[in-house]
Order: sequence, then C-alpha cells, then structure tokens
Amino acid sequence: MKIINSNNAPKAIGPYSQAILSGNTLYVSGQLPINPVTNEIPLDTASQTLQCLKNIESILNEASMNLTNVVKCTVLLIDMNHFNQMNEIYANFFGNHKPARMAYQVSRLPKDVFVEIDCIAVKE
Repeated sequence: MKIINSNNAPKAIGPYSQAILSGNTLYVSGQLPINPVTNEIPLDTASQTLQCLKNIESILNEASMNLTNVVKCTVLLIDMNHFNQMNEIYANFFGNHKPARMAYQVSRLPKDVFVEIDCIAVKE
C-alpha cells in the first residue's frame, strides 16, 4: 500500500489520508469542497460539487491516473433537493465516462458543506 497526497487538493482534516493506492486500485477519501489554495468553500451546491471533483482529479493525477480510471463514486448531500444541481456538474465533469455511483442524503457534513464526494479508481 502507498499513501497518496496531492498538494493540489486540501489536506486531510482528520486522521486519514487523501488516498490509498493498493495494487492497481486507488481509494480516494471523501473530498470536501475546499479550495486548496485559499481554503475557501464555495457558497452553492454546484460550485461545491465542482470543487470536490477538482480535488478528486488532483489526487488521481498524483497517482498517475485520471477521471477515466474512476469506477465508482459516492456522493453525500445534505439535501436531496440539491441533487439536480450536483448531477448537472457531475455529468459535465465526467463527460462520456460514467462510473458507478451512489448518492444519498445525510444529516450533516464536516464544515457544514452541502456535498462530499469520494471515489475508487483502477489503473489497468
């Protein structure tokens, strides 16, 4: 196993790694919508979704992977009424690549953000 950390994604805010590479599989921890340069959090669900995905992409790149390596994502939302906003950004970000996905509502997320996304990626 190898710990993967990218300087282009926010540092972990707890006792966990940004990602763990085990063999050809990368397990990316849930990414909050924190801008790694400014430490700011966007104010709306669409912008927060985009920042989460950019953070994931930075971690993938650190592991010499890209979005096409992603096989599964989990999306946590504080309100399923935000699903359409998240889904539009998510669909545009991944384009024609469509990993398996779960999305569900939770009662609260760290730093009171609206969305958190994790993923699993595999390098063939």
